[in-house]
Amino acid sequence: MKFTVADLLDQLSTEHPSEPDQLAKIFKLSNKTDKESLELAVSSLVKIGVIEQTSEGGLTRPQESDLIDARLRCSSKGFCFAIRDDGGEDIYIRDHQLNHAWNGDRVLVRVTREGGRRRSPEGGVQCILERATQSLLAQVEQQSEQLLAAPLDDRVLAGIELPEEDSKHLPSDEVSSVVEVRIDRYPLAQHAASGHVVRSLPLNGGPAADRDLLLTKAGLQDRPAATRSSGKNPAAKGRVDFTSQPSLLLKGWTQEDAPGMPAVHVEPIGGGCRLWVHVPSVGERIGLGNSLDACLRDRGEALCLGQVWQPLLTPALNKATSFSAGSVADAISVQLDISANGEVSNWEFMLSSVRPVADICAEQLIALAERKPKARSIPAALKPIKDQLGQLETLRFCCTLLLEQERISGVVQLNLCPPQLDALGDLRSADPSGLRHRWVDAFNPVDPNAFLQPLLRAADRAWTAQRLDLQLPGITIEADEPDGGMLTDVAKTAIALDLPLELDDEGCPSASELVQVFKDSSQCRVLEQQLSNALPPLSFVASKEATPAAAESDGEEAASTSPNTSLTPWTCATQHYVHLVNQQVIVALLTDAKDRPTVRHKTRLTLGLKGAGADLTWPLFTASKDEKLNGLVNERTVQRLNTLRRRVLELEKDLLSMIQARSAQPLIGQQVEGRISGVQSYGFFVEVGESRVEGLVHVSSLNDDWYEYRSRQNRLVGRKNRQTYQLGDAVQVRVINVDVLRNQIDLDIISQGSNGSSEIESSEPMPVALSER
Repeated sequence: MKFTVADLLDQLSTEHPSEPDQLAKIFKLSNKTDKESLELAVSSLVKIGVIEQTSEGGLTRPQESDLIDARLRCSSKGFCFAIRDDGGEDIYIRDHQLNHAWNGDRVLVRVTREGGRRRSPEGGVQCILERATQSLLAQVEQQSEQLLAAPLDDRVLAGIELPEEDSKHLPSDEVSSVVEVRIDRYPLAQHAASGHVVRSLPLNGGPAADRDLLLTKAGLQDRPAATRSSGKNPAAKGRVDFTSQPSLLLKGWTQEDAPGMPAVHVEPIGGGCRLWVHVPSVGERIGLGNSLDACLRDRGEALCLGQVWQPLLTPALNKATSFSAGSVADAISVQLDISANGEVSNWEFMLSSVRPVADICAEQLIALAERKPKARSIPAALKPIKDQLGQLETLRFCCTLLLEQERISGVVQLNLCPPQLDALGDLRSADPSGLRHRWVDAFNPVDPNAFLQPLLRAADRAWTAQRLDLQLPGITIEADEPDGGMLTDVAKTAIALDLPLELDDEGCPSASELVQVFKDSSQCRVLEQQLSNALPPLSFVASKEATPAAAESDGEEAASTSPNTSLTPWTCATQHYVHLVNQQVIVALLTDAKDRPTVRHKTRLTLGLKGAGADLTWPLFTASKDEKLNGLVNERTVQRLNTLRRRVLELEKDLLSMIQARSAQPLIGQQVEGRISGVQSYGFFVEVGESRVEGLVHVSSLNDDWYEYRSRQNRLVGRKNRQTYQLGDAVQVRVINVDVLRNQIDLDIISQGSNGSSEIESSEPMPVALSER
């Protein structure tokens, strides 16, 4: 079909009926077959109560419904949970209640059994709104008389029937490739899913082939084509001239096709500092809802593939908006006053022109960090920027103020930077947008992007407060509270490692308090890794206009650094469409909004200044402009952007795992030292080598004793010899096997014999996927 059930429901309201012919025009259904598909879909949805049909034939959504919109998250074991969009409790779905839905699908679920104290509610899938899988990686198998594609993703609990002509892709004795399979028909009633092989993908074809394979695995191989347009030219009138200000370009990314980043300038003032953040003005060049905007919406965000980028912006738009040292460029700027305690006390948004004076790279920050405080000589790496050394020191001071205020406010800061492998390329640096992790990266004084992160968050907090004060729409970033049970487990692990921590009747310490307990421990990294798993994922939320009372209270909270405060990000529009949407709202405020009630009034309101909402007594925009802005911030767009974000995170995780696995291949047969990073009932995981790749020592290979798993202490204990393997322990292991495709590293533990020689406790290790941790 040319539409999904989700597309159909998006066109229906609860009050005003829509005619089927009108829907056919919206979906551009011209031939008889497509129109019959629409009629069949409508008839089926009416029967199960998803939509209602009036006596005149009009279609509406029911005012009330017991069907819950959710996304399926399945396990290789066969059970699934429906993750609710409204943040409610997850719903357990038994395999016979899936109704052919697959992992990642958007579905409507009906609860069949309410949950209890220790039991999740149960339910069944009533309708599949949107399929998440259009193609997948698989291996071709012959089963009896049927040719099947066996998905490599074991969360897809179904084989795909293939035509006989695809038998040429049956593997030989040694598997050297996998295939991409396009789904032609999803499973229905007694009919299995069917598809066809699109292409064969080599397993050992080099870095480019690895990237192609992982893009296909994540469903991101078909990038929407770029348009040639660079958008409209920003107006020269009404811009603040910052071309004489010595702003700096912090460049942590080294690839030529990396997204352009903001420029910054800082000055010390009153024990604190005054910061300017100048952002490339992408939003000014994009018309609301035009073809260029639609192209960028479909792309969603720039993809970092390590040594290669797939940009968000079109080549022409990227060239027109990127900053370069010595060149004048249009910008959207915010001036922030930061007090001595790190709080943002005042701000003003404006359109501007800037001319950055210098690029700051990692080599220069390393030289600055190694330079003695009172040294008179200037290292060679710093001579090109010798006039900006004072500003760099002030910039570092500004970052320290902001990060300390965030820490005091309970923001979780973790030092879990990736291994510094050359093959990781730009993934080695922090993500300026902060969307890569569920936590805030600890400050790294030699990473330019780590300098940018707290500065951009401060600018995002300022816009969040300004948006709420003026009751403007936006897309926010939000996260739920950390899981209390998981935090308690982390705390118990810390206690088992003799860290100074006590649990009382009031419950577990907060995540930020646990970080402070860990920071001076030799086991800090493994404990922070465990803590990171307890943090909820970030998600985008559509935020429409707020009521005046809510806007006043929320605006005060948004200006703070509370960990529960949602952010309205706008500073990385070259990287994320979410930022671009919010930037377009800022542009509309600064260019189209009314700054006085009528032309007869001489006094104008500075709409970009903090507190402007207190004096605002008139509508900012015309009704048509209001409608366009609210149209940018819609639930459907946000759902798709959330889905894309999950896929990108999975892609980056897989890319890191594959590069680490490739680096471990030369270690096969070698003895290496590692540290236990996780303990489960089936064995323990060990980080080895500079790549910090994780491998598994399966419990079946520990044949010197019978080992019991003690979850509270995160350890395995031998019944007879009392030998223990605990989180954080240093161990000697031998690399037995590396499966790059499934990210499985098999290890054997090495023990010291009575004569001091090394002995291997050998048995055939049982491979376990790292995803099963």
